[in-house]
Amino acid sequence: MKVVILDAKTLGDDIEFSVFEKFGELKVYPTTSPLQLNDRIKDADVIIVNKIKLDESNLPFAKKLKLICVTATGYDNIDINYCWKNEIGVCNVKGYSTDSVAQVTVSMALALSTNLYQFDRYVKNGKYTLGGVQNHLKPYFNEITGKTWGIIGLGNIGRQVARLAAAFGMDVIVNPHRVVDGYNCVDLDYLCKKSDIISVHVPLTGETKGMINKKRIAMMKDDVIFINVSRGAVADEEVLTEAIENGKIGGLGIDVYSKEPMTNDSPYNRILNRDNVIFTPHMAWGAYEARVRCMNEIVKNIETFFMGGKRNRVDLSKNTP
Repeated sequence: MKVVILDAKTLGDDIEFSVFEKFGELKVYPTTSPLQLNDRIKDADVIIVNKIKLDESNLPFAKKLKLICVTATGYDNIDINYCWKNEIGVCNVKGYSTDSVAQVTVSMALALSTNLYQFDRYVKNGKYTLGGVQNHLKPYFNEITGKTWGIIGLGNIGRQVARLAAAFGMDVIVNPHRVVDGYNCVDLDYLCKKSDIISVHVPLTGETKGMINKKRIAMMKDDVIFINVSRGAVADEEVLTEAIENGKIGGLGIDVYSKEPMTNDSPYNRILNRDNVIFTPHMAWGAYEARVRCMNEIVKNIETFFMGGKRNRVDLSKNTP
């Protein structure tokens, strides 16, 4: 059996892939361009992939392919319908990055709500030393205790963020796919109007694409902190940029982009140097421990698949034709 990893570089240089050698021949490619893809998958029995798009334009070249393992929870880069029709199994990984993403989400919220980077820079650029005053309090900031954190999406990550927000003494409101007992579930428009901090934790689907649009951003408080650690396309990037430029929202934390890496023509380039904006390179999921868990889960997915099991199979969902 031949196992091919197509974009190992997206998983970090500190991850060991030898765990997959027990399945047979292993080929590890740091990156794979569209021109290289067809040749690299033509003899593969198992493809392990993170971001590369696999669909009817390239999958017909993989004549031996039995299983695609996505090193993520989201699998919008895989043509599930094609795989279902051609009896190619597709497995994702669930729950491996919950603590990692929640940690980065809360880190962004705390840094933005306390103007942390501005105070850090005030010391590092020498102004504190030259100021002659023991403390410096501008820009002013507020405590988050008693404020409202609105969480869009209530999967594993959303629930963990809810627990952490509650631990800070915040009121938590949520907009889940369906009502969940034990949570203050509200509609999305209400959440946008009432929240002091909003974080997004949903997959990219036809329903969620563009859900944070001009209308909903206009509903938000002028000092709201908005954080997207899910998928870039769930939010209108141009409108978010304009909201920062116009002072319509107070802070922005972005880890995901509609095109990745962020392109030269992205509207976000206009606000790169703003004090109230944090951009990170789609890293929230990637704590070392999370990536190790991800690899171990993929090993289990492969083992189960070839034993006839259905562990983490996303091509067998009720929504697949």
